Amino acid sequence: MNELALVNHKLAGDRVIPMNCPKNFDKFTPGMPDTIIIHYTAGRDALSSAEYLRKDDIKASAHLIIGRNGEIYQLVDFNTVAWHAGESQYAGRTFFNRYSIGIELDNAGRLEKVGTEFQAWFGKKYQQNDALLAVHRNESHPTWWHTYTPEQIEACRQVCDLLIKSPAYSISSILGHEEIAPGRKTDPGPAFPLDKFRSMLLFQNRTDEPIQLAMEGKVVNADLLNIRQDPSIEAKKVAQPLKTGTEVTVLEEKNGWYRVETKITGWVSKGYIETKQ
Repeated sequence: MNELALVNHKLAGDRVIPMNCPKNFDKFTPGMPDTIIIHYTAGRDALSSAEYLRKDDIKASAHLIIGRNGEIYQLVDFNTVAWHAGESQYAGRTFFNRYSIGIELDNAGRLEKVGTEFQAWFGKKYQQNDALLAVHRNESHPTWWHTYTPEQIEACRQVCDLLIKSPAYSISSILGHEEIAPGRKTDPGPAFPLDKFRSMLLFQNRTDEPIQLAMEGKVVNADLLNIRQDPSIEAKKVAQPLKTGTEVTVLEEKNGWYRVETKITGWVSKGYIETKQ
């Protein structure tokens, strides 16, 4: 993937498509922005979402939209306030537009299973390999979600890494829209590896290596392994126990637990997962 650069609060690179959005002109106050907010577009494609958000009569916008092939539309300069967070609250702050850069990823969001296909709210249908059954962090039951592409995740990682390293900003936090507006928003949803993404960028030994989304070729080595909503023995079970030899894909690790994907996603104790022989 070609390199990106920051030039005068704009992205530069072969994958970057500048788009004018003159409705946003207020500058951040000194010391801001210090947060990146990750969203999904819930739209048909990246270009149509970018065209929609740049309209003068639409009271919403974002700094970037990242397409499914890793292309990046920039609507608003990074030193300028965009209207992506709306009514929001987190850690004692409200109205996060004043503190944050908004990155939208082209993704349909929640899907409904219709026969053998999966339908978005706007009618477009997707196939099984584009859908993931998972429990949202603010919900208790699994539903279907549109998956993200590795190219999107990597483009988002590169952008966030540039912003974090740049002395022009004070980025110390990455949040999902679902975390600053729970009950009102569900993006980026459980198909985006938000916890691992921000942990690798902000807290662990940071490298320029792509974020690996999953570990495949793992199997259950217990007779019956409970799969839970959260990484805790007290958490609610989300499905029937997994049987010995069940193949799983490990999506995330946390405090001695794996978040795994089979037909659904949930958390299991990592001690009962081993590499397939």
